[in-house]
Amino acid sequence: MPNKKSAAKELRKSAKKALRNFKVKKAIKEVVKDSKKLIEAKEKSAADKVKSAIKLIDKAAAKKVIKKNAAARQKSRLMKKLNALAK
Repeated sequence: MPNKKSAAKELRKSAKKALRNFKVKKAIKEVVKDSKKLIEAKEKSAADKVKSAIKLIDKAAAKKVIKKNAAARQKSRLMKKLNALAK
């Protein structure tokens, strides 16, 4: 437990931020997972799902929820799978 008022406030802030970051990361994981399923099933809607996944990943990287290189890696892997479907 924090001893100072400012430390207590910082603890509350970090708990809120952690919860927010967790929700964003979970949303990214779900959309990426759905995208991969659609790609493997060779659905036409896979491209739209990948597009929405990339949008979420970009937003998370911009807000520093995930690192920018991690975001680039995730987007690259998704696009690689999608492009392999087109061939």
